[in-house]
Amino acid sequence: MVEADTQSASRPSTLAEGEGSRAALLQRLDDLTAEEGHFEPVGARHWALFEDAGTTLIVTFDQMATILASDTGMPWGHGFARDRGWSHLCFIAEGETHFRDPALYRHFDRLVDDAFFEDFDRVLFLGHGHGAHAACAYAVTAPGAQVLALNPRATLAGREVAWDRRDLAARRLDFTTRYGYAPEMLEGAGKVVVIHDLTQREEAMHSALFRAPWVTRLSAPLMGERIEWALRHMGILPTLIEAAMEGRLTPALFAREWRKRRAFSPYLKALLDKAETARRRGLAISICRSVTRRLKAPHFARRLAKMTGEK
Repeated sequence: MVEADTQSASRPSTLAEGEGSRAALLQRLDDLTAEEGHFEPVGARHWALFEDAGTTLIVTFDQMATILASDTGMPWGHGFARDRGWSHLCFIAEGETHFRDPALYRHFDRLVDDAFFEDFDRVLFLGHGHGAHAACAYAVTAPGAQVLALNPRATLAGREVAWDRRDLAARRLDFTTRYGYAPEMLEGAGKVVVIHDLTQREEAMHSALFRAPWVTRLSAPLMGERIEWALRHMGILPTLIEAAMEGRLTPALFAREWRKRRAFSPYLKALLDKAETARRRGLAISICRSVTRRLKAPHFARRLAKMTGEK
C-alpha cells in the first residue's frame, strides 16, 4: 500500500516536470526570435521557428523530444546556422507526425504566396528519419533549393511500399495527397543528395525510387537507420552539409569523408558482426587484425584472441 501511494504521488511530479521543460523550450524559442524572425504554432502538433540572419537559409525538421533530450536544449540546426551566419527555418514536431498535417501544407502555401524563399541566395532542405521525407516533399516550395536527405522514405502509403514493414503506425497518415510522394516533389529542386544504407533491403528499395538525374544516391552501409547519428559522431556531418548547401556534395567528396568510418567503432563492430554472422572466420580475423594494427581496440583484440589464440 505504501509503495502504491509513493508511485501515484511521484507520477504527477514527473509529468509536471515534462510539461515544464516543454513550456520552457517554447518560451526560449519565442524569446530567441523576439527581435529577428518569428516563432509560431502550426496546427496542434507543429511549430515553425525562423531565425533571420543572412541570405543563406537552411531548412530543418526536428522532434520536440529530441530537442528536450539534447545537451543544448535547442534545435540542432540553431547552433549550426548561427556559427555560419545562416538563416534558419526549423519545423518542430511533437510526436511521430512524420510532418503530415494540413496545417503544415497551408503554412508552406503561405510561404510560397509571400515569396519567402526568394529572399535567399541559397537554400538547403535538410532532414533525417521522419524529417527526411519532409525535406524532400516540401522542397517543391523553393524551386532550385538543394536537398540533403538521410534515410528518406519515398512514401509510407501502404499500397506503394507494402514491402516495407517498418513504421506500420504511420500507415494511418495520409501520404497520398499533397506533398505526399517525395520523389515527385523534387522535380524543381537543385542538386539532391539522398543517403541510405543500401545493405538493407528496405533502404535500397526506397533509394531506387529517387531516380531523377539530378538526384545523387549514396550509401552508408551497415548504419541502418542511424546514418545522421553516425555522420554526426564521426564528425563529418558539418562538412557534408556545407558541401550540400553549395551544390558540391559529390560521390567523390562523400567517399573521402566516409573513409573516416575506418576509425569509427560502431561501424567496425557492425562490420565484424556481419562477418561473424555469415560464419566467415577468415574475414573476421582479417578485420580484427586490421583494426588492432591501426587503433587501440580492446574489443577487437579480445575477438582476435578468441578466434586465433593470439595474445
